[in-house]
Amino acid sequence: MRRISWQQRPKPLGTLRVRPGDKDKSRSSATVARPLMQGRFSLPHAQAIARAFGRRELSWRRENLAEVFAGFVEAGLAESLASQVIDNVPLEPIEPYPTLVAQLRSLRWEIDLNPPLAKPLRFGVPELPDVSALAQFLNLTPSELDWFADCGGWLRTASGPLSHYRYRQLPRRSGRRLVEAPKPRLREIQRTINRRILACLPVHSACHGFESGRNPATFSAPHSSAGLLIRMDLKNYFSSIGEPRVRAIFEAMGYSEVVSRSLAGLSTNASSIAALRGLDHEQRTFLRVPHLPQGAPTSPKLGNLAARGLDRRLSGFALRVGMTYTRYADDLAFSGADGINAGSIVSAVERIIAAEGLFVNRQKTLIRRSHQRQILAGLVVNDHPQVPRDSYDKVRAILHNAARTGAAAQNRGGHADFRAHVLGLISWIGETNPDRRERLLDLAAEVDWTT
Repeated sequence: MRRISWQQRPKPLGTLRVRPGDKDKSRSSATVARPLMQGRFSLPHAQAIARAFGRRELSWRRENLAEVFAGFVEAGLAESLASQVIDNVPLEPIEPYPTLVAQLRSLRWEIDLNPPLAKPLRFGVPELPDVSALAQFLNLTPSELDWFADCGGWLRTASGPLSHYRYRQLPRRSGRRLVEAPKPRLREIQRTINRRILACLPVHSACHGFESGRNPATFSAPHSSAGLLIRMDLKNYFSSIGEPRVRAIFEAMGYSEVVSRSLAGLSTNASSIAALRGLDHEQRTFLRVPHLPQGAPTSPKLGNLAARGLDRRLSGFALRVGMTYTRYADDLAFSGADGINAGSIVSAVERIIAAEGLFVNRQKTLIRRSHQRQILAGLVVNDHPQVPRDSYDKVRAILHNAARTGAAAQNRGGHADFRAHVLGLISWIGETNPDRRERLLDLAAEVDWTT
């Protein structure tokens, strides 16, 4: 019998059959005549699948087995293998691990060698017909690709040295948030995916976050001088976008299910149990399953692509009610005439967001009329987008005092490069007001930054 690699197995079609006990005796002669390849699991592969099932602590049911198997093989084959295991062992065994290993080792399958009709690639993405091509594209071996993609969830309980991410909890106004920074090797892999695959895909015109040529100013400008401004926030934005939604994005590009699963595995993460300590229950619920990690190079673009349906629906809704809509990451902005019923708009938007599988942080919903200060992404938009006057005055005061007493005396934040810090603030202010930038640069020229 010819053994085939579990990474490179062709996608199963309708003629897939599982042995032993070939129960389907009613196949047509045309089906039987199709060329087939036979295969079975090696001992290490069977043990890896059994370990993954044990870590999940699932009950001995067909759908649970199929769910775990789908992390290793095509969905169609996973369903067939799970059904065969349950037929052979209908009741949960006393020792599931050795039983499952033995069952997987005893199974044989036959796969149709006639290749399925390939889906056409879209958006000019590179051609990656199988996981071997993907591994070569990313300069990895197939085993390295399996290790980094972690489709079987082996690293869920891995210790720090084995984890692909470094975790850090940062304080915020309400509780703490988790930053998941990929380690150097995975970060380079994600940058390659971002640069050579994701960069090919367009985002919705209402999306202004993390996109070339778009920034907080372009996000805020459509809402200038509005009679009514509504600002809403998406709760747990990155962590609420799970692996199935990410995988669907890659499948929409035209990639096969196996390639899409590997790409999604490289772009998502199930946070380690130790990293979740100290976080609230809601965050832990999202973070302990594969999700977009906040800190990965691929997450901003994938987040924008995952929210494309939301952008399309909210843009259409805003147009219908005579309003303007833009989005910057998890910040949503709506503006229109003063007479619009803000409460009904907020309720309708919340329903659309819920239908898209996302969540609203109601504590951050703000409604501002024209006589109130309207702020979006840190910019005041009552007249035209610009940094608030008090922020400008603060930087001007720093420069004025630094010219009199020396720069070191004004570096109260302990910045390693205080001059670069101040020039960054000037650049931020100058993006929306060139006149203020010139005045601040003139003041900065009078400062002795060495003292």
